[in-house]
Amino acid sequence: MESMGKKKPRPRRLFTPEFKAEIVALCRQGDRSVGRVAKDFDLTETAVRDWVRQAEVDAGERDGTTSGEREELAALRRENTRLRQDLEVLKRATALFARETR
Repeated sequence: MESMGKKKPRPRRLFTPEFKAEIVALCRQGDRSVGRVAKDFDLTETAVRDWVRQAEVDAGERDGTTSGEREELAALRRENTRLRQDLEVLKRATALFARETR
């Protein structure tokens, strides 16, 4: 009764860019379907489709955000978060100094 048809979630795995490029190349050859490639390498079909889609975006064959743009956005978001935290610290310090000088 415990499993009642539910599958265990697959543990998250990390793959090198080289491995992803090889999988995408296999899918683009056309010898095997995306589903077949995914099954042969014990990958999820969704992940392989995402890798193929991202490779098409990076190659300019499809509209979307390139990998380089994604990396830049992530870096800018991290910097934005850090700057907001710095600003909050400065606001608190300013308020503290203002109270002490009264």
